[in-house]
Amino acid sequence: MNRIIFLIIGIVISSGANGQNVMTPELLWKLGRVSALGITKDEKSIVYQVKTYDAELNAAISKEYIIPVEGGKAVEIENGSALVFDKHISPNGTHRITIGSVKLQKVYGWDFYPELKRSGAMIYDDLMYRHWDTWEDGKYSHIYLHKGNEIEGIDLMEGEPYNCPTEPFGGEEDYTWSPDGKSIVYVAKKKSGKEYALSTNADLYSYDLGSRKTTNLTDGMMGYDTHPAFSENGVLAWLSMKRDGYEADKNDIIIRDDQRQINLTGDWDGTVNSFVWKKDGTGIYFNAPVDGTVQIFEVDYPGKSRKKPIVKQITNGDFDVRSIVGLAGNKLIVSRTDMNHAAEIFSVDVSTGSMTQITHTNDAHYNQVALSQIERRYVKTTDNKKMLVWVIYPPNFDRSKKYPTLLYCQGGPQSALSQFYSFRWNFQVMAAQGYIIVAPNRRGMPGHGVEWNEVISKDYGGQPMRDYLTAIDDVAEESYVDKDRLGAVGASFGGYSVFYLAGIHERRFKTFIAHDGIFNMKSMYGTTEEMFFVNWDNGGAYWETDNRAAMKTYREFDPSNLVNNWDTPILIVQGGKDYRVPDGQAFEAFQAARLKGIKSRLLYFPNENHWVLNVQNGLVWQNEFFRWLSETL
Repeated sequence: MNRIIFLIIGIVISSGANGQNVMTPELLWKLGRVSALGITKDEKSIVYQVKTYDAELNAAISKEYIIPVEGGKAVEIENGSALVFDKHISPNGTHRITIGSVKLQKVYGWDFYPELKRSGAMIYDDLMYRHWDTWEDGKYSHIYLHKGNEIEGIDLMEGEPYNCPTEPFGGEEDYTWSPDGKSIVYVAKKKSGKEYALSTNADLYSYDLGSRKTTNLTDGMMGYDTHPAFSENGVLAWLSMKRDGYEADKNDIIIRDDQRQINLTGDWDGTVNSFVWKKDGTGIYFNAPVDGTVQIFEVDYPGKSRKKPIVKQITNGDFDVRSIVGLAGNKLIVSRTDMNHAAEIFSVDVSTGSMTQITHTNDAHYNQVALSQIERRYVKTTDNKKMLVWVIYPPNFDRSKKYPTLLYCQGGPQSALSQFYSFRWNFQVMAAQGYIIVAPNRRGMPGHGVEWNEVISKDYGGQPMRDYLTAIDDVAEESYVDKDRLGAVGASFGGYSVFYLAGIHERRFKTFIAHDGIFNMKSMYGTTEEMFFVNWDNGGAYWETDNRAAMKTYREFDPSNLVNNWDTPILIVQGGKDYRVPDGQAFEAFQAARLKGIKSRLLYFPNENHWVLNVQNGLVWQNEFFRWLSETL
């Protein structure tokens, strides 16, 4: 690795709290990233993977382990997937599923002109020519059905230019076998081009092995329908959003049995992340954001009765239940994080909510460092609402001292600011370098009721910005906050927030850091890929002059309209393969700052998308983050 990275890391380490051992970017990348592969077929053990990163090799190293459900010594193994339930195999063992790629459309110059093999041209007739971080190449992921060990399989979507798993984030949760092995239910968004770009309408399709016919199970349900899962009794459940075009709509659990279809969580004021059935089929366990955390809930399935489903919270505490692995006997196996700890695997006693840690992958690392102090703080907003603000203090915090303080602006925009553990926007690392972090659960975050989550749409620069300023102003009144050394940082919607605050902050902040943020609403509308997102959040297109909601967005909430007020140093970070918030947004902002004579810097990652995933790039990101703060704050 380049010696300068180690030099910068050394500078960061030396600036840690009281010179004691604290979390650093280098140590952060040494942590094991734990993910469960599943529960063994006898339900006595958990198979999991630990991924670590070698900074010098710039590569990830993965190992698999098995550990008893009750906890104990983990043993390294190979081919752990053979020990757990394989959802690709039919319940009766006669068939299996594979995922394959099929070329269905011409895109490249040589597709149209075979004699021009060296042409680099790409030709498109419709939208969605690129998505997230990938250009459309005419290939699609399809499910193939094989009988026994047959190599050739039946393409369930033969000739259809659609994907299953869905792009860009779909996986094994996008398909499942029925308990009798006679059908496969899968998720697909069977739209293309402009229609795909404008809609969120993904449906569940059932393929019958006997008739080879496909049925749309959610025809007429217009939002996202995802995560199909059967109970052992053959009752189908899935996650569903009602409104087409609204990607952050309330996510409900819908069930369908022989008699009816029921929304189990329709009357509950929250949104579901993921779920598993109870073994007896009488209810469902799910995780969902609530009050700045992510917890486990249960909801009963009333069966043939007309009893109203009841939602009950099972776990409590300042942590996130990041994912549900499944049930092992009467224990629910989950992955859990908090702001001081990366993910580990826990078991949950569903009768009491008590949790037991099973894996201890990173204990040795955490035992060597002083941890951050984390505080819940509730402040009154400008419209007299109660808002949760997470405050993260440096290790060995001393109230008699004054600390530089960072306002953290969350992305999404409608993602929970909970007890997550990021390997980039890591509060533990930030605090360990001597900064107080103020992280408000501003308008537009799930976990505080549906209304709180929804009101950010078409109001980007309104109440959410007032929420930010209320939070930082409130905390800044504390004697230990250095009011002359305040900064604001964030990515995605957080990057937009930083660009917008730079034009309205009235000299509150001394420095800004914006990553992959929207700077110019018009050019964002003209270059992003999933148009349903900007249509819903902006209110429509910038040329719809008779559309009051859209015109308010482009006139009042566009950061580029406020550049004349910019007067504060700003670091702008951007990924070159980010097609959600394309790199022109960063280039425009950097150019404006430089032309205005403002101290500014552009940190550009040509091969990163909306996130920074490469280990050496991640270390550069962290160190440039702190180098900028040391220069400007």
